[in-house]
Amino acid sequence: MAQLVSSQTVIQRRRYKVSRRMNLVMGGGIVAILIAVALLSLLWTPLPPAKMQIIHKLQPPLTSGVLGTDHFGRDVLSMMMVGCWNSLSIAITAVAIGGTLGSIVGISAAAVRGAFEALLMRACDVVFALPPILSAMMLGAFLGPGRLTAIVAIATFLVPVFARVTLATALQAWSRDYVLAARAIGNSRFTISVRHVLPNIMSQIIVQVTIQLGLAVLTEAGLSFLGLGIAPPAPTWGRMLADAQTYLALAPWLAILPGLAIALCVLGFNMLGDGLRDMLDPREANRR
Repeated sequence: MAQLVSSQTVIQRRRYKVSRRMNLVMGGGIVAILIAVALLSLLWTPLPPAKMQIIHKLQPPLTSGVLGTDHFGRDVLSMMMVGCWNSLSIAITAVAIGGTLGSIVGISAAAVRGAFEALLMRACDVVFALPPILSAMMLGAFLGPGRLTAIVAIATFLVPVFARVTLATALQAWSRDYVLAARAIGNSRFTISVRHVLPNIMSQIIVQVTIQLGLAVLTEAGLSFLGLGIAPPAPTWGRMLADAQTYLALAPWLAILPGLAIALCVLGFNMLGDGLRDMLDPREANRR
């Protein structure tokens, strides 16, 4: 009986390792393909994405171009490629800004503690109460819709997300023996945070960055859908979805293609984040 239980446990662990590696490989593959398409769009597209050919409007895929044309006769494949660059560039920039500022806030709060920590976390709660769409609407009233508005709105929302994650993991690091030893020899809180705490929580921050990238792409699509993202004629997946609403019966591919692109992008980043989390989790490393 004990041997049967042991064999079942080994099989379960092997299945778990396979699924963990599949998440990492498949997620990384999807993200790599999307990044390659985005970079390729900077150098080449089948047609200029803003080129209108009214005579060829609403042509289905493989009839006029690989993915057909929209209501202005623009090549859908070219628009999808450029939209990939616009979506990823905004998401990566916003996550980089929000992740950096949020991590600084979280590490600082964990180092100082007390009233300083409470003040920073209450400020994060206030910021977190404003969703990105509402922030973009407020910024749009001053700056107008555009790339900067989308980046600032998404980054502002991500600051408290990263601050909370960083604070929780940093507080655990501050209770470790190596931090207590560093404090005993007289290292300052700043030195301990930079030399000891940050390197040991970097894996959790990296995983959070990967997961938030998918959410940032989805948020950018929502902002573009509402007209708060990049201004026309620059194509984005969200605006392509918004423009396709009128032509769902005549040309459903205009909504299906950007919708699938958004779903695939979010899925890829989520799978990559799950794979990285399992790989970098010390508890999982002990099971190998």
